[in-house]
Amino acid sequence: MSLAPVLRWTSVPLSNGLHIPILGLGTSHSGGYCHDTIVHALTKCGVRHIDTAKRYGCEEKLGEAIRESGIPRSDLWLTNKLWPADYGHTAAKKACLDSCSLMGVEYFDLYLMHWPDPLQPGCSNRKMRAETWRALEELYKEGVCRAIGVSNFMVHHLEQLLEDCSVVPHVNQVEYHPFQQPKQLIDYCRQKGIVFEGYSPLAKGQVLNNPTVLQIAEKYRRTPSQICIRWSVQNGVVTIPKSTKKNRIQENCQVFEFQLEEADMSALGELHDGRHVSWDPTNVE
Repeated sequence: MSLAPVLRWTSVPLSNGLHIPILGLGTSHSGGYCHDTIVHALTKCGVRHIDTAKRYGCEEKLGEAIRESGIPRSDLWLTNKLWPADYGHTAAKKACLDSCSLMGVEYFDLYLMHWPDPLQPGCSNRKMRAETWRALEELYKEGVCRAIGVSNFMVHHLEQLLEDCSVVPHVNQVEYHPFQQPKQLIDYCRQKGIVFEGYSPLAKGQVLNNPTVLQIAEKYRRTPSQICIRWSVQNGVVTIPKSTKKNRIQENCQVFEFQLEEADMSALGELHDGRHVSWDPTNVE
């Protein structure tokens, strides 16, 4: 049975009135993309939210998979990300339009600055972020991006951006799983009306053998991955697990048929140990 009706209407409101599906499918570089699996996710699993980035190198192929699925563009939520090599006003606008062209779409539902460090020697990080963000603000006003946001931004990065620019980011996408729960950042985002989105909800597999997770999975007769994804969405976090396996995506989508008890949510909440399985932006100026 298709899960499309469930996934389509389970969403989180953004400050501009749009609704982002709370569960999506992430893609990545280094073997993190499979054409047939994307088509399967869209046509058989009800996935309507796809997350990608220029850095992943799969924009053109992803566009082909979307067209092959036959799902109307208006039914999809497509997120793309701007790599730091394209930061700066002119470069950012060009990169976004080039990504649209590669994917064969006229707009992105969400467009993010991928990383707080411009990775460009000799420039002020803060000034470059502000200049780039102003380009995203223009893309937003022009309708090329229906919403704009950032990824891997910490509180101090957001504070500076809010001082320098006019549009508050609609989303901040950051690593989030039971071992990495940046509560101060989450609280700050919610105070400012910024939706918190989490990637790597399974900690790249590290959480799947945790005794607490395994015990809770046995209790609910669910898989460890389903427990972790359910915990994330039940916390109100937009969640984008990645997989290139059809059965895994089907499994990951089946998290709206049960609810974790408060004691189990708390037990998973106590697993935070501060570890990162991806980039750590804490010390980026």
